[in-house]
Amino acid sequence: MWLYLSEHQRFNDFGNESSLVWHETNIPYATWGPESTRTLSLNYHPSDALKNNGSLYAHVFFARSGYPPDPNDPEYQPQAAFGRTHPVVEYLPKSRSDKRKSLIGNSKDAEGSEPVAMVADDAEADSKDDGPVEWISYWKPNITINLVEDFTQYGHNAVPPNVSPYLNIDPSNGNYYPTIFFNEFWLLRDKLIAINETVTELLLNLEVGPISMMKWQLFLQIDQSFQIHRSYGSMLEGEADELKRVFLEGNPYLLVITMVVSLLHSVFDFLAFKNDIQFWNKNKSMEGLSAKSVVVSFLCQLIVFLYLLDNETSWMILASSGIGCCIEFWKIGKAMHIEVDRSGKIPMLRFRDRDSYASNKTKEYDDIAMKYLSYVLFLLVACFSIYSLMYERHKSWYSWILSSLTSCVYMFGFIMMCPQLFINYKLKSVAHLPWRQMTYKFLNTIIDDLFAFVIKMPTLHRLSVFRDDLIFLIYLYQRWVYPVDKKRINEFGFGGEDDQASGSTDITTADEDDKKTN
Repeated sequence: MWLYLSEHQRFNDFGNESSLVWHETNIPYATWGPESTRTLSLNYHPSDALKNNGSLYAHVFFARSGYPPDPNDPEYQPQAAFGRTHPVVEYLPKSRSDKRKSLIGNSKDAEGSEPVAMVADDAEADSKDDGPVEWISYWKPNITINLVEDFTQYGHNAVPPNVSPYLNIDPSNGNYYPTIFFNEFWLLRDKLIAINETVTELLLNLEVGPISMMKWQLFLQIDQSFQIHRSYGSMLEGEADELKRVFLEGNPYLLVITMVVSLLHSVFDFLAFKNDIQFWNKNKSMEGLSAKSVVVSFLCQLIVFLYLLDNETSWMILASSGIGCCIEFWKIGKAMHIEVDRSGKIPMLRFRDRDSYASNKTKEYDDIAMKYLSYVLFLLVACFSIYSLMYERHKSWYSWILSSLTSCVYMFGFIMMCPQLFINYKLKSVAHLPWRQMTYKFLNTIIDDLFAFVIKMPTLHRLSVFRDDLIFLIYLYQRWVYPVDKKRINEFGFGGEDDQASGSTDITTADEDDKKTN
């Protein structure tokens, strides 16, 4: 093997010893062993042309032992030598400067801040408000050269479409040379180095070795899958690298456990979603349930949706959040009467409490709980918003409002669960709660606890996981203190076992006389 570095895409200067950076002999083909893989690390000094958005190519040539790669050499044999060219420099959009700024002009971070040294996503090249995009050259620090183990006898015009672009066929006899695959599957975008006038030395790690046909095709299929997901918007540009980073840096046993747990999380999430829809669809009474918590839950979901929309999130995530907003609004319709007021010039939606909610103690207790909790929530929101305005940077006042509200929903969302705890305490009953749905959510919370220890995440998110545990433990304590009689249809008109609903009219009537009045 001979590896030359040249600033020209076509290479014929085999006599230039300065261009030859690596030479290896006795490389076995399609054999795995200690001598199969060779590595080399070197320091490359870029030329002035390369520093000014120039190009650089790696020209790799293989030949049978004893034969030269130079076509001008008298001992050259076309059937015994082959090669391929690969760019060492890649051109990508320059990372955009941070558009966020201090809205009140006194942030210390705004004066000394520097653009983040990272590779811009391809999607950033389509920005509409940043003007022309500047493209610069990035250095690939790793070059992995794989010889594909492929002895398949392909028929004429029957080469698989995923193999044909890489197949080097000799037109004179139809034979093909060993396939050279420049493996960049594990080359992450943040490992690329921007080249400019200040760069004087660049590290280059070289590796040559065999690769099986199955592994080669697997890499190609995964890369193709990532490209399809990015084209449909279901995967952001950096998400593929983050997934690869999990395999590179994660423990394999921990990775398997995480995958199994993630699957269970999806199953429990679906079951919780299904039981939540079933509960509210069959619910005929709001006695014992907090209607205000349902309204606030919708507002929180709407804030998160607007925040995702403002941050140019993938349309798949936006669609999921938007469906969640529609479901939360539908639950308001089950918890309250929604009417359209056409008395004014502009039709307005008006919400009216249901009779089962307003005619008993539930509304009174709900009002008391929300009254005091709203004081705490508004104080926390105001303090955090002022802190964010003074010490953080934002794109606009609208972004500041959304980010402040979203952060408050993220950090103080557990306060929205407290009114239901207060209602349970005052009514001394938990028969009105959807326990199946809550059980599935609690199982998901346990899984989130595992993720909190395993996966890197912000401290606030880790704390938010354990806050849900605390709330549910209080629910469990209330269920233990206020047990439910499963032998009857409960006093709220929708509980009890379905198979015991028939023939229980007399029992239900008798129990109505003993309904709790405290």
